Amino acid sequence: MRNVEQIWQIVDEKRADYIALADRVWDTPELAYGEHRSAAEHLAMLEREGYRVTREVAGIPTAIMAEAGEGGPVIAILGEYDALPGLSQEAGLDEPRAVEGQGGVGHGCGHNLLGSAAMLAASAVKDWLAQSGQPGRVRYYGCPAEEGGAAKGFMVRDGAFADVDIAISWHPASFSGVNEAVSLANTRIDFTFVGRASHAAAAPDLGRSALDAVELMNVGVNYMREHMPDDARVHYAYIDAGGIAPNVVQARAKVRYLIRARDLSGLTALVARVRKIADGAALMTETTVSAQTVSAVSNLLANTPLEQAMHDNFQRLGPPEFDDADRAYAERIRATLSDADIAAAFDRSGVPVRRDLAMCDFIIPFGARGRGGNGSTDVGDVSWVVPTVQARGATCAAGTPFHSWQLTAQGKSPAAHKGLVHVAKVMAGTALDALQDPGLIERAKADLAERTRDTPYRSPLADDVHPPIQAMSRGV
Repeated sequence: MRNVEQIWQIVDEKRADYIALADRVWDTPELAYGEHRSAAEHLAMLEREGYRVTREVAGIPTAIMAEAGEGGPVIAILGEYDALPGLSQEAGLDEPRAVEGQGGVGHGCGHNLLGSAAMLAASAVKDWLAQSGQPGRVRYYGCPAEEGGAAKGFMVRDGAFADVDIAISWHPASFSGVNEAVSLANTRIDFTFVGRASHAAAAPDLGRSALDAVELMNVGVNYMREHMPDDARVHYAYIDAGGIAPNVVQARAKVRYLIRARDLSGLTALVARVRKIADGAALMTETTVSAQTVSAVSNLLANTPLEQAMHDNFQRLGPPEFDDADRAYAERIRATLSDADIAAAFDRSGVPVRRDLAMCDFIIPFGARGRGGNGSTDVGDVSWVVPTVQARGATCAAGTPFHSWQLTAQGKSPAAHKGLVHVAKVMAGTALDALQDPGLIERAKADLAERTRDTPYRSPLADDVHPPIQAMSRGV
């Protein structure tokens, strides 16, 4: 216990600087691939800490890699800092109220906390390595564009994780514990239909409507839903509806599809079906269609040895120490949520619903299995090439849904700060276990090799697909 207590002490000594970092990133939210101010804040902290810094990893302007230590195994700790559109919200309130001047952008998934806690953990490991003289390297990866941009997938494809021994990350949540390694593989594809413009009243017969083609595609996909796997998901959004003049036959229209499936093989099959529907819509409307992949991510792979090690660290540390003021604010937030919202959060975490629980006061049991739908994350691609483990860190009221104004509102709260520090200690402790026990890394690598034996990793990003830096930073 002596070494882990030392590293917890280092976390506590550094906590104020990293809480301040999280709040600064919350104050200047930016969309995927446009996180220039957030990345600059992280760079400044990394340089202040004395890391060896690499900028523009994989050619992405807001991607960072920073290393400390010498020799030994390489421990990666992954951070994020991108925000979401439409989720601007004043901090500390229990009612929706956007922040003026933020353009509607807000940290509705807690990534301001995610990056700061990850760097805090890495910096604690850095200092411990320097103090102990033990061989080993810790690397902080500042990863942009997790929200739909697949930046880690591009970084993996570029070889940024080629020499990493294990990877550690986390995500803000209602509860504390090891994150269940379940997510959906997905891809985002833009379908562009091109037809022929015409006067909609004087010569409608001469027009060929690209908007009609998009609508027919959507109808076809909606009919497909009955005949696809229960855990698959398909969503769409209009990128270009063809203009604002109803008296002109729309000659060009674009729709973005987000297609999700349990794993990469299921995703490939489902994408092929969606493409056929797009072709059929073009055929029916006498238009042409082209498809451009925007991003793609793999499903998460579990790693039992690392998950057990992380759970042991949660058990040693215990749950976060929230106080009455934290619980009082949490109750005000919970009053804005439906019973279904709260129940869904408990169900996804695999724990019984407790409607009297304002803030997490326990550690999720090891191996708990959630119920309900799952999202996607580009951490999935890292988990296919490096043994990877993720924590859930309690930073908000029990039952708070992701991608909500309620989560944004809690992003600078004292409870969020306590959760940030708590999970940084867990990640630092897990890294310490790997540095002190080479057998843990060997077991983790053997676990990954077994999981990928019959299905080796193949990037879902084709070689001609590049990070959509300009488009996504504009919110397109």
